[in-house]
Amino acid sequence: MAERALPLRARLSFAAGHFQNDACAALWFTYLLLFLHSALGFGHRAAGALLLAGQLADGLCTPLLGYETDRSAGCGRYGRRKSWHLAGTTCVLVSFPFIFNPCLACKENTPQWAAFIYYLPFIIIFQFGWAATQVSHLSLIPELVTSDHEKVELTAFRYAFTVMANITVYGLAWLLLNFQVDQPERIEHLGPQDVPIFRNLSLIVVGLGAVFSLIFHLGTKEKPYPWGSSAQPEESTPLLQKEPSALRPLLLWRDWLWEPAFYQVAVLYMSTRLIVNLSQAYIAMYLTNSLLLPKKYIATIPLVMYVSGFLSSFLMKPVNKWLGRNLTYFVGILVILTFASWVTLVKQMGTEIYGAAALLGAGSATILVTSLSMTADLIGTNTHSSAFVYGAMSFTDKMANGLAVMAIQNLHPCPSELCCSECASFYHWVMVGVTGGVAVAAIASLCCIMVWPIHVRYHAACLRGLRGAEGCPGAEGADRSTRIN
Repeated sequence: MAERALPLRARLSFAAGHFQNDACAALWFTYLLLFLHSALGFGHRAAGALLLAGQLADGLCTPLLGYETDRSAGCGRYGRRKSWHLAGTTCVLVSFPFIFNPCLACKENTPQWAAFIYYLPFIIIFQFGWAATQVSHLSLIPELVTSDHEKVELTAFRYAFTVMANITVYGLAWLLLNFQVDQPERIEHLGPQDVPIFRNLSLIVVGLGAVFSLIFHLGTKEKPYPWGSSAQPEESTPLLQKEPSALRPLLLWRDWLWEPAFYQVAVLYMSTRLIVNLSQAYIAMYLTNSLLLPKKYIATIPLVMYVSGFLSSFLMKPVNKWLGRNLTYFVGILVILTFASWVTLVKQMGTEIYGAAALLGAGSATILVTSLSMTADLIGTNTHSSAFVYGAMSFTDKMANGLAVMAIQNLHPCPSELCCSECASFYHWVMVGVTGGVAVAAIASLCCIMVWPIHVRYHAACLRGLRGAEGCPGAEGADRSTRIN
């Protein structure tokens, strides 16, 4: 008998649970480098090192938290996923406002390395909390719904709230910048005078995030694990479960490391996140240093990107159903390549940048939602180890993004000053590379999936669970493919 669909209220409550993470991520990726460079006067390598430290902390914490989230039973009757979500939310609330504020104990003659040390612990605590919230929230998807199209729909709801969070951040940034620009003593370009804007923006974002997290915890019902039970199978776990379907052995976290499909999806997800995050991190630099646009554009252009992403996210379910996962992802990559070609051919843009931003937003939304749906498909019924899978995917994403940012910062042609005459061409080609260049790598990864469809093998778990047997009962059912087409 088919399961009853998740009610709309429950889907909306679930999607609200990542609003704070998404809003903080919008500030982190879009404005951190700009804040450190233009407002605080950090050098390029120091600013890149702080972002890299955050990405490394997130990348290391994510798989470990995924493992712990899968094996823990939660706090009492509270679900294991929601328990970690609550812990992560608390860490974000107490650390994030300090990142977008000047160093409280610093003076004008304070060396930059001292300010670097001041910001480092707040960034690490924030990234730990962000990772705990993300992994626990993502791993709830296969537990709340089971069918492929419901997973896509729930992922689309989640991404819709992601875009709403970004729209909120950029809308607030636009309002704060406009209020400031109206004052005659303010200038059109970013500088130390803009520190209060980032401070107020971070405080508002944290306040709104706390409200949405409360909605998630009140409206999302997770099945609690019985007291004293383990989330992982143990020696006392019966080999044969009384289920109407054929025996399907469980995959533990170490079994995923032997699955080729695990690495196929990881590379595709990493490529997707590189496009989305690096374009988000450098769009503000491109606008202010390459196109020489007024500072209000650092709010309006990202806002256009996420409005177009918001609208396209609602098309994901019918498009996936009609074209399938692979072709839907390919369409999104073509849109990204169109944006990269536009930026390559037109070096000076005015209002045309709004059209290019709409393309980038729609393409980013398409590939991100589809790659997350592919990850949920890979997990399938193995929800007991889903947090480890999402954690490992996020690990590749964070490490790749952090190293890419540090490489770009080290290639900057003006190491001794914030910007020089070569800034314009540098950030121009950075935008081309992080979209068009990475899109080519994503296409190569997608071709591998199309040639060798994702096929999750259960032989390792089967052999461990039935060690010493000549055959594996139900092996035909256990070796069925999880194919994405």
